[in-house]
Amino acid sequence: MSDSECLVRAYYAAFNAGDVEAFLALLTEDVVHDINQGGREIGRDAFRRFLGAMNRCYRERIGDLVVLSEASGRHAAATFTVHGTYLATDPGLPHGTPPARGQRYTLAAGAFFTLRDGRVSFIANHYNLSEWLMQISG
Repeated sequence: MSDSECLVRAYYAAFNAGDVEAFLALLTEDVVHDINQGGREIGRDAFRRFLGAMNRCYRERIGDLVVLSEASGRHAAATFTVHGTYLATDPGLPHGTPPARGQRYTLAAGAFFTLRDGRVSFIANHYNLSEWLMQISG
């Protein structure tokens, strides 16, 4: 297993363990985070705030993880399944999104990474927001 694959797997292992500090330690100080169908945040502190909001509104676990990396070790991608529960209404969602009431969801998702000096310097997550909305509305 390559160093880049090990890093991405450690990223998701820390996420699944709910270990925010271990998770953040895998990021560069100037990490760039492209949020699915959202904005761009820069910096580990911004990512910490993002995780706080996510952990308040959602409980998620990543399964079926497949990690791909290229030869230089600078880029990697992952595909996975998100198993989640919508715990608290997220104020950042589109108008008309149903309020949280413990709805469960399962989504196919993916992520793209840039890696630098043994850490994640860029992450972009992608999933089908319409599918998620359908699952929590049903």
